[in-house]
Amino acid sequence: MSDEPDETPSLDVPVGMFEDIEDLKAQVARLTSLLDVRTGGGGEPGEPSDEDAGGEAAAAEEEEEEEEDAEAEWKSPPFILLLDSPQYDEELRALIEWVEGVLVPGYLAEPSADARWCHLWFEHNVVIARLHAAWLAWQELTDPASCGYTGPSVWHRDHLDPALRELRGSSGPFSGCTKGEHQVEHRLPSTVPSAWNRLGDDGALAPP
Repeated sequence: MSDEPDETPSLDVPVGMFEDIEDLKAQVARLTSLLDVRTGGGGEPGEPSDEDAGGEAAAAEEEEEEEEDAEAEWKSPPFILLLDSPQYDEELRALIEWVEGVLVPGYLAEPSADARWCHLWFEHNVVIARLHAAWLAWQELTDPASCGYTGPSVWHRDHLDPALRELRGSSGPFSGCTKGEHQVEHRLPSTVPSAWNRLGDDGALAPP
């Protein structure tokens, strides 16, 4: 005796329902295709594809390299008196250009007993060290991208003014430049001889 029913039962289903089902199938197919495209087609919904994971890894590596470069840039150049040639000569050459191109004509009034200046300042190591520190601060604090618009004010207050007080005071490093064998002729800033003229191609200072 067969288990099959004698006749197929009739289902009273509206024709419109079949059309709705076909529409739902088409929508599911479109959503599935879109999901495959966004996830790379290989993983479960919501899981990152291999391409996304690779991009994130590359971005993290690039960010780490940028941080390392920034850290290396922040540490360079080191204290000028610790440099050896030719790095020292190159750094001193750049410092001389800044001092005589910016500092001397812009900030140094006529030298006097209370405000001394030596046009051979680069022969004083302590002067080189202090002016180099002021120059490094100037490079950072005159860049609005790194310090905003208050940088120049901070530079004058915290770096330039203290440096000039120490250098130009009566007991500063120029105190011996006005007497005895150390005397040198002090001039107005407009006629200070350029130290560039005393630097050879190799960066060495020529005798006065």
